[in-house]
Amino acid sequence: MSTESTSADLTRSSRGQATKERLYQMLLFGCAALTVFVTAGIIVTLSLDAAAFFEDVSISSFLTGTEWESSHGQFGVWPLVTGTLTVTAVSAMVAIPIGTAAAVYLSEYASERMRAVLKPALEILAGIPTVVYGYLALVYLTPWLQAIGLDLTLFNTLSASIMVGIMIIPMVSSLSEDAMSAVPDDLRQAGYGLGATKFEVSTGIVIPAAISGIFASYILALSRAIGETMIVVMAMGMQARMFDPTDPFGHLFQSGETMTSAMVHAVTSDATGGTPEFYSMFAIGLTLFAITFAMNLLSNRITARYEEEYE
Repeated sequence: MSTESTSADLTRSSRGQATKERLYQMLLFGCAALTVFVTAGIIVTLSLDAAAFFEDVSISSFLTGTEWESSHGQFGVWPLVTGTLTVTAVSAMVAIPIGTAAAVYLSEYASERMRAVLKPALEILAGIPTVVYGYLALVYLTPWLQAIGLDLTLFNTLSASIMVGIMIIPMVSSLSEDAMSAVPDDLRQAGYGLGATKFEVSTGIVIPAAISGIFASYILALSRAIGETMIVVMAMGMQARMFDPTDPFGHLFQSGETMTSAMVHAVTSDATGGTPEFYSMFAIGLTLFAITFAMNLLSNRITARYEEEYE
């Protein structure tokens, strides 16, 4: 009887394998380092050019001023910040309820066949160019809102905010649905076993269990809304207005300006390089970067704080 083994030799050369693993490690490290390098490069570039702006305009007047008229030397950023936050808040009122409800339906109610149709259809919204959303807001949404009795100007904050909210619905619904689908079925079955209805299981078990992912989707979607440019440029206008808490609807019904549209205005205006008006876009960009960075940091903190671990 032969004593030779008939099993296949599944071992590899340890030396060759170690070389490949080092190459893979170097390649992956390079990709990770590239993302950090790009982020650091953006911060350094914005900071250097913003420093040139702050040589002519004091930081205190920039951060506390309530008038923005770059052509007249007024560089108070608060009208731009309040315009940006107004658009973000109204878009959140549109996207969060609709997106969350769509995510609950896709995760808990829709059949596999229906989910295969509806989820890609929702995600198509994310692929539509934002200039198309801006055109729809200006040509169709604003006249429709005027027809139902709202006293809107041609360029107004409300139309732009609603359209930004529609644009970020796919981000809320898709990420929230992924978080809900990751909840183990054992939790659902336990709820059904105790006599809970599907709605009670959805709202009382699934949503609380997936709350970290749902909140993360909200923060990421709102970060996207803050950085939106074309919709607000086309539908909102470029007239910076300070938010008046005593007349919030008046602010919504009139034109306004966000931080991103102010940057576009600085680039497309007649301002030449080296002037405070030109360098103002870097100061605005640095402020916008700080806001979005803080929101993403908040998202990470919320995710880590409320993340559920299942075995």
